[in-house]
Amino acid sequence: MGARSLRTGKQYLASLKEDGRQVFLDGEPVKDVAGHPAFRRAAESIAALYDAAADPANRDEMTYPSPAGGNPVHRAWQVPKTADDLAAKRRFHERWAEASFGLMGRTPDHVASFFCGYAAKPSVFAAHGRQWADNVVRFYEYARDNHVYLSYAIVLLQIDRSKPPHRQADPTLHAGVVKERDDGVLLRGGQQLATAGALSDMLHLSCIQPLGPGDENYAISVALPMNAPGLKLYQRRAFSLQATSLYDYPLSSRFDETDSLVVLDDVFVPWERVFIHRNIELCRDQWWRTPSHAYGNFQAQVRYATKLRFLMGIAKRMVEMTGSDALPPVMVQLGELAALAQLVESGLEAHQALATVDDEGVLWPSRASLYSVMALQSEMHGRILEGMRELAGAAFITLPSSVKDYGNPEVARDLERYIATPGVDPHERVALMRLAWEMLGTEFAGRQQQYEKFYGGASFLVKQNMYRSYDFKRAKALVERALEPAREDLKSRLGTRASGKPAS
Repeated sequence: MGARSLRTGKQYLASLKEDGRQVFLDGEPVKDVAGHPAFRRAAESIAALYDAAADPANRDEMTYPSPAGGNPVHRAWQVPKTADDLAAKRRFHERWAEASFGLMGRTPDHVASFFCGYAAKPSVFAAHGRQWADNVVRFYEYARDNHVYLSYAIVLLQIDRSKPPHRQADPTLHAGVVKERDDGVLLRGGQQLATAGALSDMLHLSCIQPLGPGDENYAISVALPMNAPGLKLYQRRAFSLQATSLYDYPLSSRFDETDSLVVLDDVFVPWERVFIHRNIELCRDQWWRTPSHAYGNFQAQVRYATKLRFLMGIAKRMVEMTGSDALPPVMVQLGELAALAQLVESGLEAHQALATVDDEGVLWPSRASLYSVMALQSEMHGRILEGMRELAGAAFITLPSSVKDYGNPEVARDLERYIATPGVDPHERVALMRLAWEMLGTEFAGRQQQYEKFYGGASFLVKQNMYRSYDFKRAKALVERALEPAREDLKSRLGTRASGKPAS
């Protein structure tokens, strides 16, 4: 991978071919990820992102000059200094999100955004040792200038969550350090959930969940290549293998980014790729005392807003196709769904408009704006999908079995006659409803819904982030002002017996 030119889709696909990574699907090793039917079209979708960014016509929108020499690099890696910088990054994220209609949540700009947050505040790492700050900044610069595609696995396995990692029956079940060497560390254990891991260049392994005393071995942050010896990726069911045609499965055939269980069998990581080592405080602070979580989820919200725009387009096309779009109940239903979608768009605008700069000159997008949407997203998304189901009615249930039905002249005649809407090509109508079913009813749709429910963590955790971010001090000040006349009145009536102070 050259550091002096923008990466192309062809170069990306070539990097996936038999590079030694251990990817397992249906009990078999996948030697060529780029050529395997479970991954081929998703890999091509990622390749198209690299080609869009490398296109000279998109140079200003998609790139900025690297601080190390001035060569163009993806805006995904730009550390924003101003609100205008953040707006430029949003346009980049939006361009890539639109390529997959917001369906691929872990495109190369996602984890890149987290590393932007680390590089923006090296002081957080340096407080625990200068070497950790140097390591994370050097790696950020390497990844930026080489257009590296990172996935991450940062969530503990669901084994026995009544016990901390170090109290499990086998303390090496969770991914952690098992040995220190002069040249690095050895890691052993499992971690979830490396979405798009099979498609990525490197893995960022850390932990975002709270750790306590005794859990030091799991309080780490490292980067390692996907073909590191001992690193294994076990894939969930590949929806693309069930996608028998692009007509019948227009989305799962191209945008199933896959999810992986990560298993580490004594994987070696050199010290220069270790950013946190057995440090519970720093493992926590990397997310919250740097803008990493805000930057990474800014990208995620740009993608989500794009996905909702796509859903609104499907919903509107469905009701237009059946001629029901002017009916008042349909307008009300669509208006409600559009209101929810617009809240996400408006949250993004506020994320930018209310950004602040700290005493180190680091731009922090508005976390209150971010978490307000994320806190309600798991409930809101299901509500939108349910509203779309109501608009569709029974249309999905009577769709043809597959595109092959049109190969039988007698069947095709009946389908074209009875699955029809005046002024709409019957094949186009079926294609639209297939598209909608991919968002509402297929196995791919179920994974998409589960992803939106939990991509930012369980909703109660995100709501705690909102609790910490909301300006309760200002809110309480209003209450104090409202109570002041009552206190004064009570004092005048009771004299010195009324303290006029709120209870402790």
